[in-house]
Amino acid sequence: MTLDQTVFIVDDDEAYRDSVKELVNSVGMSAESYGSALEFLEAFAPARPGCLVLDVRMMRMSGIALQTKLATMGARLPIVFISGHGDIEMAVKAIKDGAVDFVQKPYREQQLLDAIDEALRRDADWRNESAHVGPAKTGDHLAERVASLTEREREVMALALGGVPSKLIAKQLSLSHRTVEHHRSRLLEKFGVGSIFELMRLLRKEAQSLDAYLK
Repeated sequence: MTLDQTVFIVDDDEAYRDSVKELVNSVGMSAESYGSALEFLEAFAPARPGCLVLDVRMMRMSGIALQTKLATMGARLPIVFISGHGDIEMAVKAIKDGAVDFVQKPYREQQLLDAIDEALRRDADWRNESAHVGPAKTGDHLAERVASLTEREREVMALALGGVPSKLIAKQLSLSHRTVEHHRSRLLEKFGVGSIFELMRLLRKEAQSLDAYLK
């Protein structure tokens, strides 16, 4: 864990929310808690390092739906799910879609802390890799990044920049959702950004038009 990482806790059960926050704080980690997925999304900033401890069943937007929303946004915040109602099928789907772990309520403190540690490690690793690659600073560097993309990465990028969700990209390109997420992750790493939104801002800043980079 780095000093500026934060554990973001999203649970509509106030008692569990406070319990997890107290546990996280007790081992010297920073934590913020939110009572709903929508409340978290309003405050979410992809540039902030950390991980998400997320309840599965919540009103209006479930934890699984929030996981899907973040993936659509290109966000890579690692997720640890907690649930008192989870089953094997739900856990498998969550892990398959990129979650770090799935912890049952009532949780064992050490199990949850171990899962959080792993999530924070993953977050630090990919941010360090992105920092090592570094964002493109000039049009020439940007063109080099584009040239390094595979044909499939270009297709995924073009659709993602157009606002097409990963599941629809997968259907349109006859790929699995997991494969699309892999291509998204790879192209974000190549540009040194953390989300599709950041990539769009970068392209708009450095290029006269997006079309020049998608030909």
